[in-house]
Amino acid sequence: MRILYGVQGTGNGHLTRARIMAKALAAAGIQVQYLFSGRPKEGFFDMEAFGDFWWYPGLTFATENGRVSYLKTLGKIPDALPFLRALRELDLTSFDLVLTDFEPITAWAAILNHKPLVGLGHQYAFRYRIPKCRGGWIARALLRWYAPATLHLGLHWHPFGQPVLPPLVEKPPLADPDPNRILVYLPFESLAAVCELLDRFPEYQFEVYSGEIKIPQNLRHIQLNPLSCQSFQESLASCSGVLCNAGFELISEALAAGKKILVKPLAGQWEQCCNAKALVQLGWGRAMAGLDVDRVADWLAHSKAVQVAYPEVATEIAAWLKGGELQVTPAWIQAIWSKADFSGKGYS
Repeated sequence: MRILYGVQGTGNGHLTRARIMAKALAAAGIQVQYLFSGRPKEGFFDMEAFGDFWWYPGLTFATENGRVSYLKTLGKIPDALPFLRALRELDLTSFDLVLTDFEPITAWAAILNHKPLVGLGHQYAFRYRIPKCRGGWIARALLRWYAPATLHLGLHWHPFGQPVLPPLVEKPPLADPDPNRILVYLPFESLAAVCELLDRFPEYQFEVYSGEIKIPQNLRHIQLNPLSCQSFQESLASCSGVLCNAGFELISEALAAGKKILVKPLAGQWEQCCNAKALVQLGWGRAMAGLDVDRVADWLAHSKAVQVAYPEVATEIAAWLKGGELQVTPAWIQAIWSKADFSGKGYS
């Protein structure tokens, strides 16, 4: 079997998920050609797992100071021209299947060429009755048509009585977390505003990761770090809490590692609003609308962590792909969820 695997590069969560899938697909003996889009090629990091991957500019949203800027997004309309060229250029004849993690070039190429197409990712869970915010009609349409698929493997933290799968997370490393150490990842916020907020809490040590930082910098109790998979995972293991936007993958990792969570959804991003709502509804984390000093202070002092032990979903998906039947049955979904542990006892 040979698969073309398209990965949306706008957020690092898609890349994290793809790295986990890459190990499982390789272990299953499946040949994979990876294709990435959604950010400049030089903006990708730690890409060794994907070999000689293909890259296209793709399509993405523009953000400014923690809010989706639809005006600047409209300015990206010319990006559609290389997107259309990519659809014409992409040759799918040597592939048995296309797998897309909300990546539009591979998704639309598969549809136009009548190739078997599987959508894998959190975005595909929004086809079902999961917790959602009101409104968001433009976002709902984009989630349905931006990178459509024939079969859908939607991911979420809880089944919510729907045909969705658990998140793809690796077993967290054993660590003795520091109660005063906090991991901060707010890539869509102003770094200056984030540092101003964190400066109000000198009794805590904050590990901040940002694409704006090229070399580590130490500002008293605030450590600024460049993006790096290894150091980020080390910080996640040693911290007691995670302060982040409401992207799906990092929250999944924090739940698996048993860290308390405070999210600030990206304003104007309906998907992140829904993620925050689901997290709060489950009682597994807190949310705030802005960089609120009082909310952060209360979270630091009083919030408790929740841990969920998730099964090795990537291995299950790889075996499902290799089997070739490609049917999403209730029995298969339920069998995978039966291996999750919501007791809070963590991983054995």
